[in-house]
Amino acid sequence: MTHHVILGAGPAGVIAAETIRKHAPGDTITLIGDEPDAPYSRMAIPYLLIGNIDERGTYLRKSDAHFDELCITQVKAKVTRVDSAGKTVHLENGKSLAFDKLLIATGSHPVRPPIAGMDLPGVHPCWTLEDARAIQALAKPGARVLQMGAGFIGCIIMESLAARGVKLSVVEMGDRMVPRMMGPVAGGMIRDWCEVKGVQVFTGTKVEAISQGAEKSLLGRLAAAVGLGSDDASGALQVRLSNGQTVEADLVISATGVRPAIGFLKDSGITCLQGVLTNEHLQTNVPGIFAAGDCAEAFDMVSGKTIVSAIQPNAAEQARVAALNMLGQNAVLKGVTQINVLDTLGLISTSFGNWEGVAGGQSAVLTDKAAGRHLSLQFKDDVMVGCNSVGWTEHVGVMRGLVEGQVHLGDWKDRLMHDPTKLVDAYLDCAQGQGRWSGAADARRR
Repeated sequence: MTHHVILGAGPAGVIAAETIRKHAPGDTITLIGDEPDAPYSRMAIPYLLIGNIDERGTYLRKSDAHFDELCITQVKAKVTRVDSAGKTVHLENGKSLAFDKLLIATGSHPVRPPIAGMDLPGVHPCWTLEDARAIQALAKPGARVLQMGAGFIGCIIMESLAARGVKLSVVEMGDRMVPRMMGPVAGGMIRDWCEVKGVQVFTGTKVEAISQGAEKSLLGRLAAAVGLGSDDASGALQVRLSNGQTVEADLVISATGVRPAIGFLKDSGITCLQGVLTNEHLQTNVPGIFAAGDCAEAFDMVSGKTIVSAIQPNAAEQARVAALNMLGQNAVLKGVTQINVLDTLGLISTSFGNWEGVAGGQSAVLTDKAAGRHLSLQFKDDVMVGCNSVGWTEHVGVMRGLVEGQVHLGDWKDRLMHDPTKLVDAYLDCAQGQGRWSGAADARRR
């Protein structure tokens, strides 16, 4: 009987455990997560903050008995070390577990910027359910909230904060919003949109320090108003910016990016670059040890390089492929592609593949700032290798299909260079001719 140990109880870990159980009813499965809550989706936390769901709504599986019914043993503990030679996982509680096959699916953790005052009350990341509870307590209507970071994750958090009726300021050290997803024109359009919606945006700016001010926070002012006294709450936070300004806040949220959670693999013998390096079977350099999800570095078929693709659809597919290979099957990951679709206060933006272009390539760009629409297509020969858009919702499906499918456009490439809005026609024509019709129909409906 094979013992499968899975590190990480997020979407990748849960899907892998369920896949193993489906194909190997008699094997032993242990799922290790380092949080006290039931396995949940971090991507659901913004919906929790908005109020669309409660905490149970974030759970990956709604039945309390789900894992027991599948005979999947759950362990709540932090992994401190992996002994790959001895096939043993060591836990912070002093215990250890032996394994026959191991899946590393520990996801990411927030980057903590080296800023004075990060330990003050009222400064929080937005990554766990515990973080969400703290934010819910402070992000009341009218509260002054400053968010550090306007990347992809930051913009999702910003959406939920705006829905809570706070007075929001966003500080981004890059010269534009979502700088790893959008160029200067598109990123600037998103910034302008946010400002029209009442969000104060500082780009090209850093937070230099956070300190406790003398003025009372929102909670302190509310407490005083109902006669709870003036000593029940500390002063509001003073956030000093690199542009010389100081912004007062009742809550500071750090959303300055994430990194693969792989520190515990030091000296394990498992090769790590940005993430845990895997082959097309999601196996590491150590036989019997696999990786999937946000901590895994897998091959990107568009760029031809290994990348960490921290998005849930890729994590799910990686988990499925890894699980099948843990069972001895010959499953192959077709590749991952950088895929981002973002809703920023009602403005839809997208980014696929090599959106910045490639050496020797060509590009077609169409911008209508008055209408809030921007479209950028990047080509290598007659293949669209990347693209991004702002406000072009009708093309989202076909943009992804063209980039992921590496569809040869032939004469359509020159037509798109002249008129980028003909994407749907180009995809249907070329995909049908290259045997991709089933995907084309789905793409047109999106």
